[in-house]
Amino acid sequence: MSDQSITIGALARAAGTTPATIRWYEGIGMLPAPARSAGNYRLYGPEHVARLGLIRRCRDLGFSLDAVRTLLNRTENEEGDCADITAIARDRLAELDRKIADLTALRRELSRMIDSCAGGTIAACRIVEALSPVSRS
Repeated sequence: MSDQSITIGALARAAGTTPATIRWYEGIGMLPAPARSAGNYRLYGPEHVARLGLIRRCRDLGFSLDAVRTLLNRTENEEGDCADITAIARDRLAELDRKIADLTALRRELSRMIDSCAGGTIAACRIVEALSPVSRS
């Protein structure tokens, strides 16, 4: 193995994750199995650091595991067309736009409930009334 080999603990620290997560990514085939030392320790190289960095960044941005797997597969051919990658990014953006719209609607509704509250007792609380699944008598 090269002089640039690092242990799973060092890789985990560098990527801001845990050794268990790294082993899990290996187990599902997203991170290639590393070489082993004479003492059977995992030894990771720069290619593992780069690939795990890409995985972690994609996951931080909310890409699904399937999308990350597709992105990883596409990056193996640097001369390939990036149209698939662009489509995956567009799909993620559309998903975020839908979530933002949903959150905006939820915010409006919660704001409306808060504005309808005139204070007083819990028994007369308009927020509790609005949140209750059944009408209170």
